[in-house]
Amino acid sequence: MVLWKRPGLTFTLAATAVLMAACGTGGNESAQTDNSSGGDKIAFLLPESKTARYEVADRPYFEKKLTELCPTCEIINGNAQGDAGKQQQQVEAAITKGVKVLVIDPVDVKAAASGVSQAKAAGIPVVSYARLVQGAPVDYFVSVDSFRGGQQQAEAMLTALKAAGKDKPRIVMINGSPTDSNAEPFKRGAHSVFDPAGVDVVREYDTPNWDPTEAQRQMEQAITSLGADGFDAVYVTNDGMASGVIAALRGADIDPGSRYVTGQDAEVAALQRIVAGEQFITLYQPIKKIADTSAQLAVNLLRGTAPTGLTTTDQDNGAGKVKSILLDTVVVTKDNIKESVLVDKFTTAEQICTGAYAAGCEKAGLTP
Repeated sequence: MVLWKRPGLTFTLAATAVLMAACGTGGNESAQTDNSSGGDKIAFLLPESKTARYEVADRPYFEKKLTELCPTCEIINGNAQGDAGKQQQQVEAAITKGVKVLVIDPVDVKAAASGVSQAKAAGIPVVSYARLVQGAPVDYFVSVDSFRGGQQQAEAMLTALKAAGKDKPRIVMINGSPTDSNAEPFKRGAHSVFDPAGVDVVREYDTPNWDPTEAQRQMEQAITSLGADGFDAVYVTNDGMASGVIAALRGADIDPGSRYVTGQDAEVAALQRIVAGEQFITLYQPIKKIADTSAQLAVNLLRGTAPTGLTTTDQDNGAGKVKSILLDTVVVTKDNIKESVLVDKFTTAEQICTGAYAAGCEKAGLTP
């Protein structure tokens, strides 16, 4: 969930280089490409590349696992660059190329129904990746528990605010894209914590395409209408938007560290902001597990075998019940970066602790 190619938002060049090397492709492509080895074809279609994780984490993880499980499989890659119409074209092109399984992270969960229905009509099984396609039959859905994620963000924020003596906090909410199936559960999860606690949500926005620039504009609007002292914290669903929010706070001469800004995705830039005291928390999604599980399911569907060792729940997408694997997110603060993202080798201390962030890393015990 998630969006970022703004200053201070992308993974470091070193991280990108390492992960792209694992990927073996140029990444960020808007057209489809074949990673061919002469066997059955599996399509892996991503929604956009503003979110840094997609091309530097999700794609290489998926490709690596799929190649391990099916060395002769061909991978047809696509990135729609935030364009639902382009993604529809990529689905149709994949069908024409004879893919045997479609793995898709939809740009727009409702608009994707048309292409997914075409794939199913052609006898192609579908794995909905990270976001659940709505209104079309899907074989599996692999993601995180978004409702619980929203609760985790809100709980961490309220705990810190109460410790600071803010028993009736005033919070600005910057929610995710209304076209993303994960955005609404995150928002509901946060509200399920805020509302019973008597939180005053003084402004609330939904942010098209999780756009950091739009999040910055929304935060600037909130500051203008509320004043610098009119809010105590900013609930933000992901790290990309958090960067825009923090830019708006800085622009208004407000210390970002005083406003408990939340996030999600454990981007390197967000982890740097956390050790610098500018961002309060992020949520770490087990992206490798999501990608690995999706690759495993794709091979199971290709071979007609039943998956083992996976706990599924049913999610209704408007076209029926979808077998879903929902993985847990982890709240990451400066105190547990080492035990979470570093232990999982999602990133490294060297990538986080560069330049101006070295001092913060030393205080957090993250010195490379």
